[in-house]
Amino acid sequence: MSTRTSALDAVVFGVDIQSGDVRGDAPSYALVVYDGDDVTRDVVTHRKLRRLIDDEEPAIIATDNMYELAADKDQLIHFLGSLPSETMLVQVTGAEQPEPLSRVAKRHGIPYGKQPMQEAEAAARLAAHNVGHEVSAFTDTTEVKVSRGRSTGSGGWSEDRYTRRIHGSVRKRTREVESELENENLEYEREIREAYGGYANAVFTVSARPSDIPVSRNRSGDVRVEIERERRDGIEFRPLAKRRDHVIVGIDPGTTTAAAIVSLEGEVLDVWSSRTSDTADVIEWIVERGRPIIVAADVTPIPETVEKFRRSFDAAGWTPTSDLPIDEKQHRTRHDPYDDDHQRDAMAAALYAFDAHEDQFERIATKLPPGLDRGEVTARVVAGEESVEAVLRELDDDEEPESESTEHEPRELTPEERRIKDLERQVERLQSHVGTLEGRLEDREDRIDDLETELSVARREERTKVRKDREVSRLERKANRLERERDAAREAVDDLERKVDRMKALWKLDHSNFSDVSAEKEGLVPVKVAEKFTKGAIREANEQYGIAAGDIVFLRDASGAGRSTAELLADFEPRVVLKQGGLSEIADEILFDADIPVGPADDVAMQEVDELAVAREDDVEAVIDDWHERAEERKRDRKAAMVDQLISEHRAGDNQA
Repeated sequence: MSTRTSALDAVVFGVDIQSGDVRGDAPSYALVVYDGDDVTRDVVTHRKLRRLIDDEEPAIIATDNMYELAADKDQLIHFLGSLPSETMLVQVTGAEQPEPLSRVAKRHGIPYGKQPMQEAEAAARLAAHNVGHEVSAFTDTTEVKVSRGRSTGSGGWSEDRYTRRIHGSVRKRTREVESELENENLEYEREIREAYGGYANAVFTVSARPSDIPVSRNRSGDVRVEIERERRDGIEFRPLAKRRDHVIVGIDPGTTTAAAIVSLEGEVLDVWSSRTSDTADVIEWIVERGRPIIVAADVTPIPETVEKFRRSFDAAGWTPTSDLPIDEKQHRTRHDPYDDDHQRDAMAAALYAFDAHEDQFERIATKLPPGLDRGEVTARVVAGEESVEAVLRELDDDEEPESESTEHEPRELTPEERRIKDLERQVERLQSHVGTLEGRLEDREDRIDDLETELSVARREERTKVRKDREVSRLERKANRLERERDAAREAVDDLERKVDRMKALWKLDHSNFSDVSAEKEGLVPVKVAEKFTKGAIREANEQYGIAAGDIVFLRDASGAGRSTAELLADFEPRVVLKQGGLSEIADEILFDADIPVGPADDVAMQEVDELAVAREDDVEAVIDDWHERAEERKRDRKAAMVDQLISEHRAGDNQA
């Protein structure tokens, strides 16, 4: 059933010819606007009727004869094509072979009168109760065409650029339309004709009505969008109320409720089970699949829950003579799939109920004339306990034409007629119940759509939050790293500042230590410190602060140096070597031969800062002078030794002669 007519709150226009003829120049119409309990009546011209339809956009335009609104088929198709997208034309009296409006109104308990305004109101009320057929000349397929909004004719010197711009605009709008269709999850086929600089046109064949397509007809600058529904070969009639066949229902109640639907031919149509659904949910599921004439259980006596379902549908009940064994239920349902034991039990109950009534169904079918609804007759015989003959007689009475005379006295109804009246009222109640359930289903579907939208928004927000959290974590790690580097740099700065302060203190030594140090820091010389007299220590000192010719070198531990170490130090040509500890003979000899003064460090007053030191120039000069004195004496001793050696060698030569 169309969602637009699933509730009585839809606006319905009931229309009937008031005077004139649609083939004439100026027909007038009786118009009834039915909006729930609110009814408005008026007589309007054809032009005003069309204007009201365009302004109000009613859900339904109801009439007893569609050709009261159009002179022929072509005009009717044109009329249908001009209706708003949410408006449908409904012929309440049937399809190709309509019934008299009076008969339809009587069958559905709708007030009826012969005046045009009364007929218009009856048509509106019938359509509001989902009685009638929608008149359609179009399919549910819509063609959306994106094309050029202006000609690409002569553009002078700028013709190429002008053409490219138009075709580029068509391509851009085509992509926008495609994106909008994708966002709505609509099925479509696309056909594009490419042209210089873009597209000449694009045609989308969409499987939806114009009202369901998020694109509107418009023309803007270089681009035109046209929307046109696909025409049918002829006129089609679609019932407002979905036809529901008569069925047999099996119920298995309990913590998990299961239901099975079986046709009057013994075919399993559907099966279902749920742990969370209530009675209303089960009824709603059954109503959507058929009209029960038998409600069956697999145990005896009939469970109270199953009896409630039977009374809800005013159907016949069925139970076996004794509880059905599991092996028999398994055998009877072996050809039909099911998900659990509850579905199996419900299916078995419905199938055994069919087996019990199969002969009765066949006898009823043999007595029916061609064209008569078998399900309706079977329901009245089985559930209403009427005879086939009585039902057929009553149906024949309904087909007799109405008497024009209304002055007869009402006769007393027979039991069968009273039963029919009761059944008609029950049908109305069930139809109302169906409408309520369908309205509830629509509300749930709308709620699902809202929740899905909220879920999509929440997911986007969650993804955004996760990205922000990741970025915050990354920035926090970077900030922590920079803070550690900052703290390390500050510590290094503090160390360097302390060293600078100590260096300044050395340059501002107290006069009690260096009485001859002037205010300009004269008389102090730097000293390069080596921890040991080894190659490694000398190279390390050279790498840290450099040892150049003329520098003063201080050896904290001068012992243990060999020839190569002494030669390495001599190569730097220091001004003087101050030492602590003894110096090896070979090292002393090499430094002496290199004319490098060597003296004790204790004779020089030094102030040290880490690996740096300063000393008094006078103390250094004194050490150098002392070394030179000792060197002169050492040279004299060496020369005297050489003379003694020569004399000894000469004497030895004379003795041999």
